[in-house]
Amino acid sequence: MSLDTNTEQGKTTNKPGVLSLAIKEKAALYGAYMPFIKGGGLFIPTSKPFKVGEEVFMLLSLVDDPVKLKVVGNVVWVMHVAQNNRPQGIGVQFNEKDGGIEVKNKIEAILAGTLKSTRPTHTM
Repeated sequence: MSLDTNTEQGKTTNKPGVLSLAIKEKAALYGAYMPFIKGGGLFIPTSKPFKVGEEVFMLLSLVDDPVKLKVVGNVVWVMHVAQNNRPQGIGVQFNEKDGGIEVKNKIEAILAGTLKSTRPTHTM
């Protein structure tokens, strides 16, 4: 699986964390996508400290698309340590007003036909 993450944490609490995420394979996107969250979201592997409710700005590269998508989201859960073959990281819910709808639609178009799969993911 190929999921590359580069995170930068803002120095002040008012500045959102910045996450740059390149998901190069459809299987990795399936494992990270959270369709069960209103508006969609992604699991992002990171060891950086984030808190539930914290705003994050994401630059996403999806599969073979060279265009980086910009989206703002909020941390909805944190996995502080890797467990049960799931990596450490955060779950981020897309903000519908700040690129979230576009990103959700793009991800669901890429994953068409696999969203109802029973394969395990990083989230549930």
